[in-house]
Amino acid sequence: MSKEIILDRLWALEDSPYRDFTANLIPTVEKSRIIGVRTPAMRALAKELVKHYPTEAMSFLEELPHYYYEENNLHGFIIEQLKDFDKAMQYTERFLPYIDNWATCDTFAPKIFSKYPEETLKHIKQWITSKETYTVRYGIGLLLSNYLDALFKEEYLTWVAKITSDEYYINMMIAWYFATALTKQYEATIPYIESKTLSPFVQNKSIQKARESRRISEDTKKYLLQFKL
Repeated sequence: MSKEIILDRLWALEDSPYRDFTANLIPTVEKSRIIGVRTPAMRALAKELVKHYPTEAMSFLEELPHYYYEENNLHGFIIEQLKDFDKAMQYTERFLPYIDNWATCDTFAPKIFSKYPEETLKHIKQWITSKETYTVRYGIGLLLSNYLDALFKEEYLTWVAKITSDEYYINMMIAWYFATALTKQYEATIPYIESKTLSPFVQNKSIQKARESRRISEDTKKYLLQFKL
């Protein structure tokens, strides 16, 4: 199964209304580069490729850059299927610089990473200092999804707080991180809000998103308001 055949498989899953919907959500990707394939269908295709056409699936991972948005998403979903940590990390490292939108960035996260938290953290620490927008965003996203519960350490808050950027998609993820941290690790996180050391955009968005959460009490939501900039 060649890359052309894989692309044909994606086109066979085309959903034009969904294409229009997707294009509105990811303005950094030209509409001509969007086929319009729903995420469950792409994940099912990735699973099929890895199970029945492993050689072709791995060849697909070598063929960067891709043109279509869905090719990039499929790429990430194939990486998700890999059971070997070193291989999954190798292909993730290679793929990150080619990510050009928030949706691809936020959609894939190999489960194998959660089984090797210390090893993954070493890469996250590097990613959040990258000059690539979506590499930084990806690192923050993994800290949000994998390290705000049992694996949480207060130093991770400092890592994220120290990130400075003019990039909207980095700052939005920082805000999501702190908003989520307020719901899960409130005592450790609230000093960052009270000190007002985050950038005005991140500070205000963190408070906004936290106040929209059902996991935060009404009293806490009122308390947070006084720290808006």
